[in-house]
Amino acid sequence: MTNLSPQDAWAWLQEQRERSAASGGPAPLFVDVRMEIESLYVGRPPEVENIPWYEYPDLTPDPARFAAAVEREAGDKQRPILLICRSGKRTQEAGAALEAAGFTQVAHVVHGFEGDLNDDFKRSSLNGWRHAGLPWEQM
Repeated sequence: MTNLSPQDAWAWLQEQRERSAASGGPAPLFVDVRMEIESLYVGRPPEVENIPWYEYPDLTPDPARFAAAVEREAGDKQRPILLICRSGKRTQEAGAALEAAGFTQVAHVVHGFEGDLNDDFKRSSLNGWRHAGLPWEQM
């Protein structure tokens, strides 16, 4: 799995989208692996598909279910996949599950959407997608 900083992930997405538009190939699939409620209310990058790694109330990952859901959305295991979560930790497990299922181009956003905790146990102040000033939306 490729590790991309939020800034590098955004640049990579733009480059891949331009390349796919020129070639007619598939654009990368950008997947938010957080729970749906988390993605909607905390905020998320634009044009991201929400496919949770786990969901409430079980909060238990099901790697086979997740990989099958991503495959349905992607249409092809060779399609580039970019994963994002809150802090970059869930995407490590989710990416490993995708690679084990045969996906060939998996990357994730290091530090995720909200980033690491600071000394006051708050996110979005040290790193992450939102802290980098990249595009995002909120319900």
